[in-house]
Amino acid sequence: MKYQYYETPENMKGLEAWGFNWLEFVTSIPAPMFLVTTYKTNGKTNACMQSWATFTTADKGSRFFAILSSVNKGGHLYQTLLEQKCAVVNFLSVDLYEKAMTTIQKNQWEADELAESGLTAVKAEKVDAPMVDECFMNLECRLVWEKEIVPGDDHVMVCLEVVNVHIDEKYLDSRIEEKGIIYNIHHPINPEKFTGKAHDYIGIVKPIADVGEY
Repeated sequence: MKYQYYETPENMKGLEAWGFNWLEFVTSIPAPMFLVTTYKTNGKTNACMQSWATFTTADKGSRFFAILSSVNKGGHLYQTLLEQKCAVVNFLSVDLYEKAMTTIQKNQWEADELAESGLTAVKAEKVDAPMVDECFMNLECRLVWEKEIVPGDDHVMVCLEVVNVHIDEKYLDSRIEEKGIIYNIHHPINPEKFTGKAHDYIGIVKPIADVGEY
């Protein structure tokens, strides 16, 4: 038997979802989590934890892109992306998660957000943006376009072209499992039994089978 959900169940109407749609918690689809860094016009670093993204190719496979589907128009990331036209997408291992999350509390224009969170900024090679030295993989990106998913929305979809990639030598053989890419997972709610509040998990990916070589 399959249940259908197209309107909010009665017992979920009081859900504290922090602006997320209730279906995100019902479907609970994982998305990679990372730290996006830019420079502010005052030269200080800006850092913003992001998820809800995909990474894809175009132009017959010759170009690689990061599609960030939910960038807040009122935030410093959006402002600095429009000003600088570039950013770095930094992938962190789970042991850096709490330190990276403190960048949210340092979200002041005058703050050097990486330094105040105990993270080290190094200048990127191809774009004018900071990389996080402690992160095991850094994608240097240039802004290609932005688009509202719904006209007049307060968030925007952003397309970044990856122009350079840095990977720590310890991670060249693998970017998965305990020290690899972490994922944001909305708490999987059972709409038929829900009585509490929503929350999130962070998770990792473990391979369960070899599906063959390319």
